[in-house]
Amino acid sequence: MLLKSFVLLITLLIGTATFAQEKAVIFGRITNQKGNPVELANIAISGVPGGTITDKKGRYELKVPANRALFISFTYMGYSKEVEKVNLKPGERKEVNKTLEISSMDLTEVEVEGEQLRAGSMSRIDPKIAINFPNSSDAIPAILKTLPGVSSNNELSSQYSVRGGNFDENLIYVNDIEIYRPFLIRSGQQEGLSFVNSDLTSSLLFSAGGFDAKYGDKMSSVLDIQYKKPYEFGGSASISLLGASFHVEGMAAKKTEGKADKNKFTYLLGVRYKTSKYLLNALETKGDYQPSFLDIQSLLTYDISKKLELSLLMTVSQNQFRLIPESRETDFGTVQNAKRLTIYFDGQEADKYLTYLGGLTFTYKPNRHTRLKLIGSGYNSKESETYDLMGQYWIGQVSTDFGSENFGDVVENQGVGTQLEHARNRMDINVYNIEHKATMEKGENLIQWGLKFQHENVTDEMREWTMIDSAGYTQPRPPDSIGYVYPGAQVNYAFEMMDYIKTNANITSNRYTAFAQNTWTHKSDSSMLLVTAGIRANYWDFSQQIVVSPRITVSYKPNWKRDIMFRFSTGYYFQPPFYREIKDIDGTLNYNPKAQESIHFVLGSDLNFKAWGRPFKFITEVYYKSLNRLIPYMVDNVRIRYYAFDQSHGYTTGIDFKINGEFVPGIESWASLSVMSTAENVDNDNYINSEGVEVKPGFIPRPTDQTVNFSLFFQDYLPRNPTYKMSLTLIFGSSLPFGPPDSPRYKQTLRMPPYRRVDIGFSKELIGEYSRFSPKNPLRGFKSVWLTLEILNLLQINNTVSYTWVTDVYGEMYAVPNYLTTRQLNIKLVARF
Repeated sequence: MLLKSFVLLITLLIGTATFAQEKAVIFGRITNQKGNPVELANIAISGVPGGTITDKKGRYELKVPANRALFISFTYMGYSKEVEKVNLKPGERKEVNKTLEISSMDLTEVEVEGEQLRAGSMSRIDPKIAINFPNSSDAIPAILKTLPGVSSNNELSSQYSVRGGNFDENLIYVNDIEIYRPFLIRSGQQEGLSFVNSDLTSSLLFSAGGFDAKYGDKMSSVLDIQYKKPYEFGGSASISLLGASFHVEGMAAKKTEGKADKNKFTYLLGVRYKTSKYLLNALETKGDYQPSFLDIQSLLTYDISKKLELSLLMTVSQNQFRLIPESRETDFGTVQNAKRLTIYFDGQEADKYLTYLGGLTFTYKPNRHTRLKLIGSGYNSKESETYDLMGQYWIGQVSTDFGSENFGDVVENQGVGTQLEHARNRMDINVYNIEHKATMEKGENLIQWGLKFQHENVTDEMREWTMIDSAGYTQPRPPDSIGYVYPGAQVNYAFEMMDYIKTNANITSNRYTAFAQNTWTHKSDSSMLLVTAGIRANYWDFSQQIVVSPRITVSYKPNWKRDIMFRFSTGYYFQPPFYREIKDIDGTLNYNPKAQESIHFVLGSDLNFKAWGRPFKFITEVYYKSLNRLIPYMVDNVRIRYYAFDQSHGYTTGIDFKINGEFVPGIESWASLSVMSTAENVDNDNYINSEGVEVKPGFIPRPTDQTVNFSLFFQDYLPRNPTYKMSLTLIFGSSLPFGPPDSPRYKQTLRMPPYRRVDIGFSKELIGEYSRFSPKNPLRGFKSVWLTLEILNLLQINNTVSYTWVTDVYGEMYAVPNYLTTRQLNIKLVARF
């Protein structure tokens, strides 16, 4: 009943009614050139996202509108696309069988059997959804934020936390090369573009926990991305109020019937530009925002022979952010005790982040069952953050008397002061890798192993301080000399800053890692048992610590009438520190760090079922993580600051639900719900209170303790004209902990308001596969053209991302919320050719 009401509400939003229409049915079987069924092949009406998929026997059935000329597309990764034109009468059933030919793409690299993928710890995400996914940053991270166990309270940032972990606990791979995020970025408006380019992506696999030993040394999640290996010429271009993008792909040799040519060369190039000035101008801090973000990525492959392939991945990314602030006015407090902060600024901020990544991969296939890889990669990030900002602020009491002529005005000044912030921060990070990975199939076993050497060098020069002058007194305020016995005596007190960080470090270190794992699959009738067991080892010479991580996943699909699979994963997940974790809040370095430890226990089920004659999937996962040797931290916007010399132990436990399927015929939507609790007990954090009694804080919420997280992605279209489409995302996240700056962890248990956001997009497909043009028409080269109107933050909710702390002369601190973006419109044009 609730679902039907929700669909009715969405229908009203797009200003149309859903009319009944006459239907027909096409059905059939999809096979490959060997006659084997192709499972999970996509069958859809051209120009309409969604459709249906084939079962394990390659069979399908799809309802289509009657009395209309339609083009039905048949696609599966690694195979050439097939198209069939139909025009059926009401109630007619037509059988359409197709044989898909293997394209030049290497199937053994990207093809994963449906049941094996379902049995593992990774879930597949369709990158095509990114085309019409409404968001204010990047589409792929925005999609991830709607998955179960994933949370984020900042639409300007591509960062996310998974099951109580922080941003630094997430692994990201592109073509087997690990990706790093910038170090100095402290707010979403500085961040710019994420690494992942959705135009270049062919495969997205994600795990929120319990992942295999082949994935590296982080405690929370892994995102495994594969870029395309094109088999024909194509590309795309897009432009919006937030930026533009362009990509082109192709191959230098044509296919020979039935065989792939030798010496085949393929290319993939993507360019992205983003400017968030339009969004930032709506923030409460008014000023001259000058953000500029540019990203260029390319993937080149060359088949030296049938057995040997060479691949080169190259990226250059430049993020520049400049701000000359002018003023800010923020109301905060309660209805009975409303206050207003007014700030006038002087100075500016200029930040620059320049990142290079290169990866060279040799792939050797001595036979169809064995694949050997040698990967060499290098990463360099040059980052600078400079600012001198002075803000003169007034804290005023706002009249809340509706009957007063001063209602809404400041009637009493309660604090006046000046805050001066200064930074000259520079970092140069270099990471070089050489790695060997291998895969071998032997009977019912899939054996994988790998060895990796990594060299790191980090140069960090940091000078950052904050001075607060409240009503003529610096904070913290030194004692005066009034009342001294010897007034003429000279008394000198150190001048203290409110916040002072100084670092001058050059760290060079090496890491050695290795893994081995085996996946054993046994099928009997309609049941299946899959066991993946592996072990991983890591040694970092900076800490001189070696850690060993055994991991196992057991999946079982019983021979039941219901199509259900059960899965259990457990294992050790060690995270040796990178540079950020060994740097304390005051800038000093911990030269004796230890790896953080997490033990995962994940029990899940995966149910496929049909409702209203359409396919659905319901996934449930219950998990518990035992956490040891944690490095406590605090989060300010997207900046993580560690208490590098402290340790804690804790836990994370929760349950995730996800249901996805065709809530609207032929098009996929999903809803996710997560309930979680995570806490830690910091070692040796006892303190003496004002009454002289020792207090033990015990377990306190971790900074990512978000009890409830609900997200929804919903798509719809006009039944009589499916080229009109609507996409909606809804995210709700309960309150997160926070506390005063530079305070002990036990004081950071205050709660900010919940995060609530709705984005909606209305799209029209101007050109699609159904479109037909004359041979001389220049538009005939376009596969699709979409025009989209997005309403961002539809409900105009002021979400809080962090707090600005201001102090009066008596030392009383006020937490003033920093709000995120307001309601904005965005227009986007996307063309594919």
